[in-house]
Amino acid sequence: MNRKLTMFLMSVVVLSLLLIGQVGYANEAEKANPEIIVRGKILSVTEQQETNPDLQDWIQGKEQLVTAKILSEPYQGQEVSFFHVLPDQLGLAVLISPGDEVVLSVEVTEGKVTNAFVSDHARDKKIYFLAGCFAVIMVVIGGLKGAKSVLSLTLTGVGIFGVLLPLLFKGHSPIFVTILVAAVMTTITMVLVHGYNKKTLAGIIGTTSGVLVAGLLALLVGKAAKLTGFSSEEMQMLMYIPQQVKFDYQGLLFAGMIIGALGAVMDVGISIASAVEEVKRVNPGLTTRQLIQAGMNVGRDVMGTMANTLILAYTGSALPLILIFMAYDMPFLKIINLDLISTEIVRALTGSIGLTLAIPITSVAAGLLLTRGELAKSPENQEKETKA
Repeated sequence: MNRKLTMFLMSVVVLSLLLIGQVGYANEAEKANPEIIVRGKILSVTEQQETNPDLQDWIQGKEQLVTAKILSEPYQGQEVSFFHVLPDQLGLAVLISPGDEVVLSVEVTEGKVTNAFVSDHARDKKIYFLAGCFAVIMVVIGGLKGAKSVLSLTLTGVGIFGVLLPLLFKGHSPIFVTILVAAVMTTITMVLVHGYNKKTLAGIIGTTSGVLVAGLLALLVGKAAKLTGFSSEEMQMLMYIPQQVKFDYQGLLFAGMIIGALGAVMDVGISIASAVEEVKRVNPGLTTRQLIQAGMNVGRDVMGTMANTLILAYTGSALPLILIFMAYDMPFLKIINLDLISTEIVRALTGSIGLTLAIPITSVAAGLLLTRGELAKSPENQEKETKA
């Protein structure tokens, strides 16, 4: 009980420290970004015939006269009227109607909101509701272990946004920092959820080893394939941020591959370790070799589905791009050699290799840890000691 209480208090302390760091980082970001963003509620929308003639050179569509009420402090209660443009392009238009909650970018003069434009719909409350449903379902079905899982997931999120990203933003080595944070998050998550025991230690060893292999492979193959790291628009936008941070763009690419593989590798690691422990509990007389073989048998069944999980996840995210290639009948030779496609293939395959190698590593670690000390206590050895 003392050990569980200690682990819980440690988790709370770590979470509190990370939250404090995240708040400080958020304050720094707010100082660097002078844009004023508030929550608003649409009160009325008046349709106009067409856009302002002055805008015809760069945009086509409709214009609306909108009145909105500010819901965020310190401007809460103020009303502002402004023109909202609806472009003809479906992906660019933010369709609004009275009663909608939206995110507004506002202009303020002497404490009064004088102008605004709709940045996007306010979706955060729906997301929080969904997250709450997830947490409740985890606790109802999983009980105490479900509550620990929710806490560990919170710690993981804060670890990424409160530690990893701020360190990367300061220009630290992406690969080193990511592997270190991944190892710490893996340890905290597994110890918190499964307790401090041999099964957890085996899972930590297997997961950390698999992630390390995935990271090294991504680094070696990525450099050999001359992946630039600029395959996404977001990575290119980092070159023009006002802070002018000198990022290691290739390193950021490989760090993303490590984080992307971490969850699946962690799942495989603890699954193998739990299976080996259960086999040992049911049949205590099994040898180290037999336990390792049992872990490998389970791992082979898990391996195919988990590898498919990674491959399908990355393929799903690239589905619109694949459809574009089909629409223009692009040759396979060109597709396979595109930086973007090569990056996603390397990401999926290195993660799958790390996941696969975590199976034998975890099986061996679990087999050795769960039978450690039994050889010295075996009847044969005790008989030898007696005769001696």
